[in-house]
Amino acid sequence: MNLKLRFALLFSSFVAGILLIACASIYFLYASYRQEDYFNRVELEGEDLYEIYQSLSNKNANVQQDDVLELHRIALINEHLFVLDSNQSLIFSLGVNTAVDIPKINFEKVKKQGKLEIMDSAQNQIVATYKPEQKEFLITEAYDRVGLKKVYTMSIILSGVFGGSLLLTAVISFLFVQQAIKPIVELSDQMQRTNVFNLSERITVKPAKDEIYAIAKNFNAMLERIRTGFEYRKSFVQHSSHELRTPLAVMLSQTEAALNNVNDVEGFRKVLLSLKEDQQHLIELTNALLQISQNEQLEFVENWPALRVDELLYDTAAYFNKSFPDGKIDISYDNLPKDDVELMVKGNDSLLRSAFVNLIKNAYLYSVDKSVQIIIHTGDQKLSIVFQNKGKQLTSEEVSKMFLPFFRGANAESKKGFGLGLAIIERIIQIHKGKLSYSAKGDNLNQFKVEFPIESLI
Repeated sequence: MNLKLRFALLFSSFVAGILLIACASIYFLYASYRQEDYFNRVELEGEDLYEIYQSLSNKNANVQQDDVLELHRIALINEHLFVLDSNQSLIFSLGVNTAVDIPKINFEKVKKQGKLEIMDSAQNQIVATYKPEQKEFLITEAYDRVGLKKVYTMSIILSGVFGGSLLLTAVISFLFVQQAIKPIVELSDQMQRTNVFNLSERITVKPAKDEIYAIAKNFNAMLERIRTGFEYRKSFVQHSSHELRTPLAVMLSQTEAALNNVNDVEGFRKVLLSLKEDQQHLIELTNALLQISQNEQLEFVENWPALRVDELLYDTAAYFNKSFPDGKIDISYDNLPKDDVELMVKGNDSLLRSAFVNLIKNAYLYSVDKSVQIIIHTGDQKLSIVFQNKGKQLTSEEVSKMFLPFFRGANAESKKGFGLGLAIIERIIQIHKGKLSYSAKGDNLNQFKVEFPIESLI
């Protein structure tokens, strides 16, 4: 069963239930009103006839129906009147057929309540009342032929209205659902057509601010993210291939030159040293690409141990100084933490060390005085670490692309590298639910800020 038919049947079922309740309520309310109204008419008719009977001077057994009928004619269909004494013996009767049996009534109940309304199997409505002054029982019965016929006619009309309304609702709901889910059908068709070759195609988004509009808009946004991801992957592969091809080509050319020339030991040593440098370059590039690939598959792990960030930074700075002894690294606190807990995050020790080493290395390499200042700030529901250096600042265009793999700014033209460091750092910080940002302060101050939200603190 497709979605259109399912929605149409579901909607029709709801409407059918509402219509059935409405029609049944109308029928039973009218039937109840008709019955109550006719009971009142039967009671009034009986009271009128009883008053005439009471007004007769001769109320013995010889009282004839004609004596009463001269003053009041029978107004109801199959109307019968019975007057009984306190012993339930018949005193007087009135009707088309005087041989009609007296209805079976609980006279004790009538005497106690004063009035009793019942309906027999032939749908005759009976009203029995007790006259305490006369100590007599008055029983009046009649048949509401016109009222019952109206009730029957109303049942036919309501059945027709129910059936017609249900049919009309089914047709309208099917057409409505067909129109309502048209954007979903278009969305499904778009999904079937979408592949790596037409990611720029979008579905039409109508201005109506409804759920369908939101779905279409979000789907287009998802396609845009997928397209950007494919382009990123494509660019990543192209740049990776280019970066890998360059050292390989250099190594090949040096090897061919060495084979074609007759060199002495020193000449071959120079070639081997050059090949070693290219091989180290190639290994570093391969390791960086592998780290990006591994980081792409990582997610935040809840059971990571708690690490104290300031201690990690001191250890990282000491490790960095072993490779770059001329580096000047200063670690300070912007404010004193109230508790050691404010300096701790859940994380992976090696990943965070790698991110901090790369940040320190970047600040060192692009600093005019080889100085790096690290400032730790706690509070404001987060833990912030700022890496500062004095040097050439990035332009706004470079800032927008700085986290893309293989992108290098104008200040990196004279430096060795692949443009992968910041991409790796950003991913590591994201894995730890943090945020990495860059800002230029003053004329020549660069600032990289790492922020860990309070949710990740212990």
